[in-house]
Amino acid sequence: MSPVPVLCDLDGVVWLAHRPITGSAEAIAELRARGHRVLFVTNNSSATVAEQERALSAVGVPAVGDVVTSALAGARLVEAGERVLVCGGPGVEEAIGARGAISVPHDAADSSPIDAVMVGFHRHFDYEIMRRAAGAVRRGARLIATNDDATYPTPDGPIPGGGSIVAAIATAAGVDPVIAGKPYTAMATVVRDLLGGLPADAVMVGDRPSTDGLFARTLGCRYALVRSGVTPVGVSSADFDADGVEVHVDVADLAAVARWLIESS
Repeated sequence: MSPVPVLCDLDGVVWLAHRPITGSAEAIAELRARGHRVLFVTNNSSATVAEQERALSAVGVPAVGDVVTSALAGARLVEAGERVLVCGGPGVEEAIGARGAISVPHDAADSSPIDAVMVGFHRHFDYEIMRRAAGAVRRGARLIATNDDATYPTPDGPIPGGGSIVAAIATAAGVDPVIAGKPYTAMATVVRDLLGGLPADAVMVGDRPSTDGLFARTLGCRYALVRSGVTPVGVSSADFDADGVEVHVDVADLAAVARWLIESS
C-alpha cells in the first residue's frame, strides 16, 4: 500500500489537555518516516494555529503547516468586510481577520450592525455574552458555530465543550446554528484544499464517532476509532452503525493505528 494521508484529531488522540497520550508522538514520527502525510484536524477553535503548532512541538511533534482548526472552517462561512460578533477564543478572531471580516467588540454588540455571530469553545462565557449574541441573532445576524461537540476531553474527564455554549445561544435566539467543523462540509473543504484532494484510502483517526467517524464519511475516507478519549473501552463499535459510521479499525490509541497502517502496507 502506498503512503496515504492520515488525519488526526488532537484532543483524545494526540493529547488530553496538552498532556501527550503515551506513544502518540512516536507513532506520528514513524508514520511520517514511512511517507504518510499527517495532518492535525481539530474542532478546538480556541487557540490560534501558531499556538497549536507550538503546543505540538512542545510534545515532540513538528506541525508547522499541518494544523486545521474549526475556526478556519468557520471563517469560510463569512465574507470579507462582514461584521462578526465573536463568542470564542483567539483562534476564531485570528481566522476572522485572515478572512478579511471585522470582529465586533462585545461592548458594541447592542448598537453596531452585525452580520454573523460566531461561537466556539471559550472559558469566559457568561450570561451577558449569551444575551448579546442571542440579541444580535434575533436582529438578523447569522448564527455560526465552529463545532457542536457537547464535551471536551481532559485528563480528569469531559468538560462542557463548544457545542454546549452554542446550544445555549441557539436556544435563547430561537434558531438553529450553521456548524462549520467536523463532521460538516466547511471543514472537509478546508482539508481537501490543503491536501489538493483526498484519496478514499486516507484515514481519519478520532475518539468520537459522532464527530470523527461522520467526518470520515463526509470526506469519503476510512475511520480509525481510538479509545484514548471520550469513547471508553466497552462501548461496541457496532453501536455506531445506526448513525452511518463505518469503523474500519477499532484500537486503543494512535500508536495502534500506526501499527495497523504499517502492517497493512
